[in-house]
Amino acid sequence: MSQPVQRRRPEMLHVDAKEAVDLATAQNYSENVFLFLPNLIGYTRIILAAVSLHFMSYHPIYCTVTYSVSCLLDAVDGQVARARGETSNSVLCTTSCLLCYLAIAYPSWAILFQFLIALDFSSHYMHMYSSLATGSASHKKVTSDVSRILWLYYNDARTLFLVCSGNELFFIALYVAKWTSAPVPVDLSFLSILPFVGRYMAHLTYAETVVILSAPVCILKNVINLVQLWKASKILVGIDLAERAEARRRKNAQ
Repeated sequence: MSQPVQRRRPEMLHVDAKEAVDLATAQNYSENVFLFLPNLIGYTRIILAAVSLHFMSYHPIYCTVTYSVSCLLDAVDGQVARARGETSNSVLCTTSCLLCYLAIAYPSWAILFQFLIALDFSSHYMHMYSSLATGSASHKKVTSDVSRILWLYYNDARTLFLVCSGNELFFIALYVAKWTSAPVPVDLSFLSILPFVGRYMAHLTYAETVVILSAPVCILKNVINLVQLWKASKILVGIDLAERAEARRRKNAQ
């Protein structure tokens, strides 16, 4: 049986929970983490997300604008944090909120939206948990020998931005499609040789066109979520096996 490879974990400072609360309470204005610029951007994202949810059921323009800006700021706060040597701790669930609305707007597809919500939450939770359990300083620090797909996804800022943006664009376009009916003014008569495709394409709206174009990115994002869930599961199982083996070794050594 092969022996597990011993990896050197990054140095991490472990602080008692009570001590951490006391430090946060006693922090002064000169270094108030709550007031770090990346966190201020995060608060802005939260406010914009709340506004978008307020308008979601009756004002698609206000909702789409505020939701889109909130999502774009998600890419900004990380860049600002790295540039200033600060941290950003805001986490939003706006996509899940939008999926809840889409489950109502498209009731025949409700089970799919529910699955996507469950997959998103479970894959990210288990990935974060497995990262903490292995002593990783960040859930984005994934090595290629663990998963090349996750390594490419998390370690290339452009890939991460394009996949996340394309995924959000797909769901935003699905939302807008419920409010628009004007077809794209493009002559698609040449598709008449394909009766079903031609008939459908002739009545496509702008939003439906965006849905079709961004669908592959959405599929890719959820494939990545599945990979993330599977790899995190294997890591946690491996940790459990290692701990059980260590417990047996100590018991036999007594």
